[in-house]
Amino acid sequence: MKKISALVLIFFGLYACQSDDPIPDDDVQNPGGQNPTSVAGFYLLNEGNMSMNKASLDYMDYETGDYKRTVFSQANPDLVGGLGDIGNAIGIYGSKLYVVVNGSNKVEVLDVNSGKRIKQIDIDNPRYLTFYNGKGYLSSYLGTIGDPNAPNGIVAEIDTTSLNITRRVEVGRQPEELVAYNDKIYVANSGGYSPPEYESTVSVIDVNAFTEINRIEVGINLHRLKIDDEGDLYVTSRGDYYEIPSKLFVVDTHTETVKKSFDIGVSNLTIHKDIAYMYNSEFSFITGDYEISYLMLDTKTETILDQTYISEKDKNLIEMPYGIAVNPETDEVLITDAKDYVTPGNLYCFTPDGALKWSVQTGDIPAHITFNYE
Repeated sequence: MKKISALVLIFFGLYACQSDDPIPDDDVQNPGGQNPTSVAGFYLLNEGNMSMNKASLDYMDYETGDYKRTVFSQANPDLVGGLGDIGNAIGIYGSKLYVVVNGSNKVEVLDVNSGKRIKQIDIDNPRYLTFYNGKGYLSSYLGTIGDPNAPNGIVAEIDTTSLNITRRVEVGRQPEELVAYNDKIYVANSGGYSPPEYESTVSVIDVNAFTEINRIEVGINLHRLKIDDEGDLYVTSRGDYYEIPSKLFVVDTHTETVKKSFDIGVSNLTIHKDIAYMYNSEFSFITGDYEISYLMLDTKTETILDQTYISEKDKNLIEMPYGIAVNPETDEVLITDAKDYVTPGNLYCFTPDGALKWSVQTGDIPAHITFNYE
């Protein structure tokens, strides 16, 4: 009996140490600070491989220069299972950090400073989110992952005060990225669960009535959707991976029509100061290989630039680009590298001139970045 009591005491002693200890040294790297004035740092969401329950959250503190891994688990040691399965999107609104965990059918809402959980919002197969006038808007596939008979998807409205889902509106099948602009929400429909019967439209939702009021015909299997300062949408089409190639479309939100298209594949992009920073890491079932490229597009002139944002010698550092962001204060470009998708990845920071500034090791499949302002 004494032995059992001693073991119990040891267990709880170890648990208490685990709960109170700072982040372990091997989870902290220091690539250097940068004297921020408005951007305090950024969160990076690692997706983790499907069904592995290895989604994780990292944080870069610009003032101290510390890059900290597994900050969610450290801030919430009592939560069984960690962050969950497949971290798919991340965003900050007010004092809260929203983390979309696709495979775990939830959105984790955290305190943006401490990383501690405030609430878990349950929703089937959530994908991406955006914010507008005190509300969060979340795309959701509904149904189970990979179900070809899944129903049409939805956009759900989240009250950012109560953190309850207040309204839902049906859109196309397997909706992906979305933006809110001028009292409307634009969401890219993919239909990715039922090839070759892909969706090919962008749904338009009236925010006030919360009804779908239009569908803009664009291209098949849509995914990324970003907006520039003039209100134009940049929408990516993944094609069918065989005969129909990927393309990039520009949609005018005033006329709600396609105004231009580019015969290029774009896996991901971010728009900063009238420049779209893009990369392509597209897999072809015909060649059985990935085609990787890095591109820049002037959104004012709607032309592809000759230059790129990574020096030629540094491009070989990146095995599999998987996420991109631009520091709004320094214009530095952040690129994540998923490598082989099963081991820890890397995050690279490039100066505005394209030179490598620093790199750190991340969790598995580093993907999504959101900046934290002072």
